[in-house]
Amino acid sequence: MKKFFIPIVMLTMMLLLGSCAGSKDVPYFKNIDEISLAGSKGLYDAIIKPKDLLTVTVATTDPEASTPFNLMVGSSIKSSGQIMGGGYSLQGYLVDNDGNINFPVIGTIHVEGLTKSQCQEAIRKLLVPYMAATEKPVVTVRMSSFRVTVIGEVNRPGVIPVETEKMSVVEALAQAGDLTVYGRRENIMLIRESETGEKTAVRLNMNDANLINSPYYYLQQNDIVYVEPNKTKAQNAGIGPSTSLWFSFVGIVTSVASLVINVLRK
Repeated sequence: MKKFFIPIVMLTMMLLLGSCAGSKDVPYFKNIDEISLAGSKGLYDAIIKPKDLLTVTVATTDPEASTPFNLMVGSSIKSSGQIMGGGYSLQGYLVDNDGNINFPVIGTIHVEGLTKSQCQEAIRKLLVPYMAATEKPVVTVRMSSFRVTVIGEVNRPGVIPVETEKMSVVEALAQAGDLTVYGRRENIMLIRESETGEKTAVRLNMNDANLINSPYYYLQQNDIVYVEPNKTKAQNAGIGPSTSLWFSFVGIVTSVASLVINVLRK
């Protein structure tokens, strides 16, 4: 009996050691005390791209001066510049494939590649000729369609709206409920579409603190984050009812064989 007992103990120890070795891949940024984060210096600003939906608000000391530039949904402008109709929300401006929006009175404005503050300043300058000398228009721009998608081995996969126009990959994973125990932390896939429609895929390692210095640390609008399953989940994915039945059969045969051996020894 001892010759069977020793191999079982050794096998159990190997499994335990393998489990401990796998746990080293669980912590995020485990080398953060060993690297410099100087490369992450600087504040992030989202860049306007085609198909972004912008909300633009113009404010002036004289409300009538800004009225033609604050179109409400379902409103229209008279030739005199007065607004007809009404609505409950500001008109959104969809950036076309050429990077332009069609702004009331002014017409076409190219906004692709601009940050929010740059876009506000560009529109403000174009408004000045339509205002009295005493008016100093204040323009506010918001990206109404900023969102990212997180799928795969996370607890709450889905589309995440980004109201602050700034979200890191860490924040996105937190919003998705963090990775499951089956998620590959060292090989997360990020899919990104450029202004020209070209798709690129990069791999992110959550175990490596150098990710904080990466240009992919902050997500862009419409980014897709995919968390791949580890080997354990991939192997278990093939286990169905027939496989479970086979395991049960093997277990029964093994038990019967052990009983027969013990009886014969007696």
